Amino acid sequence: MRSFVRSSLCLAALSGAAIIVAASPADAVHRAGPPWISIEYPANPLDPSTRGAYLLVHAFHHQLPVSSPVRGTAEGLVGGARKSITLRFDSTTRPGVYALRKQWGDEGVWSLVISVVPHEDNIAQALVELGPDGVTSVRVPTRREREWTIPRPITAQEIEQSLQSRASRTAARR
Repeated sequence: MRSFVRSSLCLAALSGAAIIVAASPADAVHRAGPPWISIEYPANPLDPSTRGAYLLVHAFHHQLPVSSPVRGTAEGLVGGARKSITLRFDSTTRPGVYALRKQWGDEGVWSLVISVVPHEDNIAQALVELGPDGVTSVRVPTRREREWTIPRPITAQEIEQSLQSRASRTAARR
């Protein structure tokens, strides 16, 4: 009986070690370097999982597509009032690719702030400016760290400037 218990404990310990070893490389990969974000516009209407999407968000770790939390907001100026809408993203049939359907109105000036967030302290963001005919600009703010280009968070000032400059141009055209 004691040898059965000892064998079971050894087996449990080895299984636990295998789980830890198996989990460690994946966890280390997410922490060993920054994520990256890419925006695809327009979405492919021939793919059933992206049909009807306004745009697609690609999440990467280095060059590899990864399933990673994606979140975002639509930031707008509508009739002089500031609006913020939390966005929902849908998974697609491709790893690391998320579909965003339009969730903001047609009135006003809008920018999307979209984030790939594998860990709260490791984030890649895109600032997507919208115009009457669709996406007019996509920026992923970065900084240099040694020989690497590293994404940096978008500031509230950058979002506000994105909205105000386009609202001023729209008003000047009227």
